[in-house]
Amino acid sequence: MKAIAIDGERLLWRDHDAPGEPAADEVTLDVAYAGMNRADLMQRAGAYPPPPGASTILGLEVSGHVRAVGEDVTHLQPGDPVCALLTGGGYAERVRVPAVQVLPLPDGVSLRDAAGLPEVFATAWLNLYMEAALKPGERILLHAGASGVGTAVIQLARELDNPVFVTAGSDTKIEACKELGAEAGWNRHNGPFVDAVRDWGGVDMVLDPVGGAYIGDDQKVLNLNGRIVLIGLMGGRQGEVDLGVMLMKRQRLIGSTLRSQPVALKGEVMDALYETVWPLLASGQIRPVIDRVFPIADAEAAMAYLQANENQGKVLLQVAT
Repeated sequence: MKAIAIDGERLLWRDHDAPGEPAADEVTLDVAYAGMNRADLMQRAGAYPPPPGASTILGLEVSGHVRAVGEDVTHLQPGDPVCALLTGGGYAERVRVPAVQVLPLPDGVSLRDAAGLPEVFATAWLNLYMEAALKPGERILLHAGASGVGTAVIQLARELDNPVFVTAGSDTKIEACKELGAEAGWNRHNGPFVDAVRDWGGVDMVLDPVGGAYIGDDQKVLNLNGRIVLIGLMGGRQGEVDLGVMLMKRQRLIGSTLRSQPVALKGEVMDALYETVWPLLASGQIRPVIDRVFPIADAEAAMAYLQANENQGKVLLQVAT
């Protein structure tokens, strides 16, 4: 098969060993489209190595068709159109994955659009409704609201009665977030977000892919018993935490990564998506937000586009023609 290889500063589409036959609880997929995520940028830069045993090929989500199934797999058959959450290996013609991380496509959703579902909605579900244990009516501050994860969070939270305040890097992105269901927003180039969020009424949870100096400001806008879920370090590894405020307001700071979670927990997340999110996708109440699709051979250009923060929604790579 062919796969993307990291060759110095370049991403090259070239021959690679194919994955072996699926184990009893696995399936092998022929990849149609691969979703691109910031974790891929970090791995390419050497800052986010794959977990032990995972493929070293980039790519954390795909859509495609089932090629082969392990002997214990009963809910999938060869030829089924599916999408999958991966630990790695998506930038390739073929990938092997635990069957619990594979779902049939939602009714009416194409293979193209389905490639933008698994990572972002799994990230949204894990962090909002498992890590932060949000209840209906609780309020969210979402940084990088126009990102792939951001567009998923806004729509999911809207449907589950969790009002969202977003920050983003332009007024255009703020308006796009409001069209998806965000109640209010703040352009980060206009200075700190603290007063704007306080005026909105404060929040019960912050979903923060930035870290760095944002953490201290996140604390300032949390209501009692508020939670900060840190999912990225775009703003750096170092930040100041006011332990006095944390203690007196009973705040929690939670670090969270999806990729290194056990297969069993990923299966729980995917089951929750199938039960709650897939019907909303089928009905059109929520939708995958796709910004651009690049041919897999142009992965270098696609990654540069994502790195530049130009996107509103998901960037995809087309693998099958």
